[in-house]
Amino acid sequence: HGLGLAYVILTLLISLPGRIIGGSEVKPHSRPYMAYLSTEKSRCGGFLIRPDAVLSAAHCCSWNMLLFSGRNVTVTVTLGAHNIKMWEPSQQTFHVHHWVIHPKYSEDTSENDIMLLKLKPKARLTKEVSCISLSSDNERVKPGTKCKVTGWGRTSIAGSVSSVLREVDLEVQSDNVCGEHLKKHYRQMSMLCAGDENSKKAFFKVSGDSGGPLVCNGKAHGIVSYRQQNSIFPEVFTRVSNFVPWIHKELRKFALQDLPDSPSSD
Repeated sequence: HGLGLAYVILTLLISLPGRIIGGSEVKPHSRPYMAYLSTEKSRCGGFLIRPDAVLSAAHCCSWNMLLFSGRNVTVTVTLGAHNIKMWEPSQQTFHVHHWVIHPKYSEDTSENDIMLLKLKPKARLTKEVSCISLSSDNERVKPGTKCKVTGWGRTSIAGSVSSVLREVDLEVQSDNVCGEHLKKHYRQMSMLCAGDENSKKAFFKVSGDSGGPLVCNGKAHGIVSYRQQNSIFPEVFTRVSNFVPWIHKELRKFALQDLPDSPSSD
């Protein structure tokens, strides 16, 4: 049983996206919407969409719940960070006990890989901490559009985890590209396809980039979700525009009620 659990954990670690390959360090605090999420066992990205709400990928918390066998997990959210290995006066830290995972999220297919985390108290908006706009309901970004992915992941397959925020440019691909590579696992309504065809730039797997935004024309259009093993092209993002109604519904709940301090998937 111990070996079986170890295999499951190892498989989960291997399948978590999380490195910026071929990117460069950003100007400190030039991406004030970025959030750094950490638990005892994992690290992810996210982004501030309202003073009391951070958007990220569902898999960032769902696998923690499996590892901890249902035990309450606290996610530490840090805003206003550039170097996450050191204290910076701009940083604001929150210990989050409540998040909402999309009720139809599937670990097997990565469908509906999206979650909202509630910040309490609300973030204090500053020059280093501010919100990013979301793509509109059903708004689609055109293939060929250059977008950016930002994160604290590893900088190469064998490299070390980056302590500073880095960014890579990726081009939005047609749905056919992901359809051909990923077959039945790609859902064009709820997923967005992007990547570098030369396979020199990417987010990679394990630690740091998962849950971060794909930013196109100043709006968050995608959330770092997954890619095929042993390949860095193409890459799949949760298509934010498909989930705008769900996001707004959950944000209304945030505003109207004091949510209990426990994870939820309602």
